[in-house]
Amino acid sequence: MEAEESGGDTEKTRIASHWYWAIASVTQFGWAVSSYRKGYTGDHRLMPVKAFGVASLFLGASTTASIAFLKASGIHKVEDLMDVGASIRSGLGIRPRAGDK
Repeated sequence: MEAEESGGDTEKTRIASHWYWAIASVTQFGWAVSSYRKGYTGDHRLMPVKAFGVASLFLGASTTASIAFLKASGIHKVEDLMDVGASIRSGLGIRPRAGDK
């Protein structure tokens, strides 16, 4: 948790936003696994809708987990991600790309 001063004596306690994304990811993944394990019951004509819903939950869980990882790592903009990539390349001893300066 971070304490933020906003002008006067008032302090707000803020929870870093990556926790929200991580909780959403765990919730979606749990719901997807539960739906997958339960299988399909009901009208056979609606089975593609159920399959699409379960696949969407798995995809959403992976997306929210990725966003949580990026926010927790301090990567908030594309430029930050490009800096991380350049740092990894230089750490491995690979020459910078032609567009990099």
